[in-house]
Amino acid sequence: MELTLDILSWILMTTGGLFVLIGGIGALRLPNIYTRMHAASLTDTMASILVLTGIMLQAGFSLATIKLMAILVFLLLTGPTASYAIANAALLSGMRPDAAETSPDKAKTPTEPSA
Repeated sequence: MELTLDILSWILMTTGGLFVLIGGIGALRLPNIYTRMHAASLTDTMASILVLTGIMLQAGFSLATIKLMAILVFLLLTGPTASYAIANAALLSGMRPDAAETSPDKAKTPTEPSA
């Protein structure tokens, strides 16, 4: 039983680490603040769930597990709130989400001169 918990916890923590890596790559490669923030916030939330769940399995039922649950609840409440605040501040500063910026088809088509 202990070996099964160890394997499951390492799978969860490794998967969480992969989510962090994917979110970092998305934050570097995506074209504007809204798409970068979307990629980073989604993967950050999922990564924190996976990694902390894996650590909870390693810790067993103890005071550390209760503290990790409290940390997880705090992260799940503050992560989306921070993403919303950043998106709202970007929108209020004048950065509009433009469909032409995010769509590769529209970005490559030349614009026709108006008559």
